Amino acid sequence: MTEPKISTVAVVGTGVIGRSWIQVFARAGCQTRIHDRDAAQVENALAWVERDLEEDRKAGLLSSEEVAARRSRVTAYQSLKEAVAGAGYVQESGPERIELKKALYADLDRVSDPAAILGSSTSALNMTEIASGLPGARRCIVTHPVNPPHVVPVVEVLPGEKTEPEVVQKVCAFLKEVGQTPVLMNFYVPGFLLNRMQAALIKEAMNLVTSGVADVDGVDAVIRDGLGLRWALMGPFGVANTNADGGVRQYFTRYRDDYIELMNDLGPTPEFDAGSVEQMGKATDEMVGGIDRAEIRRWRDRMVRKIRALKKEDPLQ
Repeated sequence: MTEPKISTVAVVGTGVIGRSWIQVFARAGCQTRIHDRDAAQVENALAWVERDLEEDRKAGLLSSEEVAARRSRVTAYQSLKEAVAGAGYVQESGPERIELKKALYADLDRVSDPAAILGSSTSALNMTEIASGLPGARRCIVTHPVNPPHVVPVVEVLPGEKTEPEVVQKVCAFLKEVGQTPVLMNFYVPGFLLNRMQAALIKEAMNLVTSGVADVDGVDAVIRDGLGLRWALMGPFGVANTNADGGVRQYFTRYRDDYIELMNDLGPTPEFDAGSVEQMGKATDEMVGGIDRAEIRRWRDRMVRKIRALKKEDPLQ
C-alpha cells in the first residue's frame, strides 16, 4: 500500500459504513478525525472499531503494536468544524435522504478547508443534485463503497456536473493509496453500478422463491456454491470469456437466442410488501440456523480476506 499523499482525513457520519471507513483510513496511516451529530453513534463506532481490532489481533492478523498505532490515529470531535479542520479529504456517510445530504454538504462546504475534497458514501443519490448551488461544488464527488469498505475494496466514483477533473484524479489516486479499488463512472444512473446489478439478481431471486420454483436456501446455494465462486474471481464478461474455447464472442454468439429468451422470461418487479418480506425473513432465519448475525458478519469478513489473500498470492497476471 502506497503511503497516502493526504495524511489527515475526516469521517462524518459513523454508522455501519462510516465506522468501516475509519478502519480504512487508520489502516492506511491517516490521522482520522471523526464526527457524528449523534454522540451515541460515535461511541458505538469507537467501540466497534475497538472490537474489530481486537478480533484481528486475536486472529493473528495484527500485532499489538499495530493495533495501538491504529487506535492512536483516530480522534473524535464533538463539532463538525473541529472534525474537518486540517483534513485534506472528508468522507461523508450521513443518512440517505437528499434533503439531509444537501444540508450536510452545505455545512461541510462552509466549514472545511477550501482545498479539501468532499466525498460522499451515498449509494444512489446524484452529486449534481447534492452539490447544487454550493460555492464548492467543484470539489464534491460520490465515493460509494461496498459494505464493509475495510474488507471489500471497490469504491464507485461519480463526479457531479461541476466536479473538477483534477478532483476526480486525486480521489482515484487517494483511494488506491488507502487500499481501495476505485471504479470511475462516466455519468449518473440510479443505483450506480453495483446496486443496479445486485437489484437485478435480487429481483429474480425473489420471483423464483415467491413463485415456488425453489426455496431461499436453494436460490442462495446456486450463488454461494455456484455462480458466486466464479464471480469472486471474474465478473460477468470475464466468466463468459472462459465459458467457451473461443472466448466471449463465441459464448455470446452460441447462446444469444437462449439468453434473449431467458431475459424476456424474467419475472416482474416484486411487490416487496410486508408479507413477502416476512416470508423471506422466516426462510432466511431457518437457513442460517439461529447463528447470530454479528458472527455471520465476522465469518464473512474473515473469508473475504482469505479470498483476497489467495488472489493476491496467485494473480492472473
